[in-house]
Amino acid sequence: MSKVEIIAEIAQAHDGSLGIAHSYIDALANAGVDTVKFQMHIASAESSEQEQFRVNFSYEDATRYNYWQRMEFTPEQWLGLKNHCLDKGINFLCSPFSIAACEQLKQMGETRIKIASGEIANMLMHDYVSSFATEVLISSGMSSLKELQSLENYYRQKNVKTSVFQCTTSYPTPADKVGLNVVSEMLSTFNCPVGLSDHSGEIYPSIAAVALGATKLEFHAVFNKNMFGPDAKSSLTIDQIAELVQAIRFLETAYANPVNKHDAAEFAALKNMFGKSLAVNKDLATGQAVTVEDLETKKPAGCGIAPADYQKWIGKKLNKALKVNQFLREEDFE
Repeated sequence: MSKVEIIAEIAQAHDGSLGIAHSYIDALANAGVDTVKFQMHIASAESSEQEQFRVNFSYEDATRYNYWQRMEFTPEQWLGLKNHCLDKGINFLCSPFSIAACEQLKQMGETRIKIASGEIANMLMHDYVSSFATEVLISSGMSSLKELQSLENYYRQKNVKTSVFQCTTSYPTPADKVGLNVVSEMLSTFNCPVGLSDHSGEIYPSIAAVALGATKLEFHAVFNKNMFGPDAKSSLTIDQIAELVQAIRFLETAYANPVNKHDAAEFAALKNMFGKSLAVNKDLATGQAVTVEDLETKKPAGCGIAPADYQKWIGKKLNKALKVNQFLREEDFE
């Protein structure tokens, strides 16, 4: 299997604090992820005073517009976040939510763009993104497979590399809504990498998705699930992420090293150590015919008759007396 790209999304977990955003980069790099993903929100370009809160969680933002304003960073600050990722040896990735954000990412030299599920039908954005991007990663949360296929085909016709993600727009996503079956369906439908963008707050869906063949994973990251913010409960903690990374790397090694069960030669010594030989479970006299009730098997193998051949010697007479626990050999019979 291909190496799995593990993408940790900070999104709004920084709550508008540049320092916290940078601290997430450090923590996630130490956890072993490949990519740190942000969302670039520019309130004046993407929102309006009419936009509603998905979940009215905020104690300090009167409107959703105000919230997006508080989540903004300057172009210089965004470049600092990108460079921090590169300094830590991980990829920077970002989802734009406006043409202005696309333009800013373009100015930053970003040619790999994550398309959020709510932007699937935003052809104004896609026409702009396709003018400079060389690769897009597309989430399917609020779209049908038909809609996703249409967009994926659009980008392929523009010679832009694609990846598609099964995603459920539910925070947190319950087990019965994860849609692992969709991962399998995508693998048989799309001729591009398939991933899972998970909001369950658990590591299990991502592990299962990789077992099914997904080569990209995305999830929200948070320092603590009790923190302020809309995605905290549906995120993974840093410790969970470190555990998930370890699990995925374990699976990669396992898949890369198939075991040949047609040849057990390497286990010959162990088979002898753990194997058994026939022995008698009581004293037996010379001339006595051996019965099943007289037999036991004892470690190791190779000290007497193999247990697989015991029936061949039932009813045959001994040419010598045997003591209890003594191994039974072919030369012990008349």
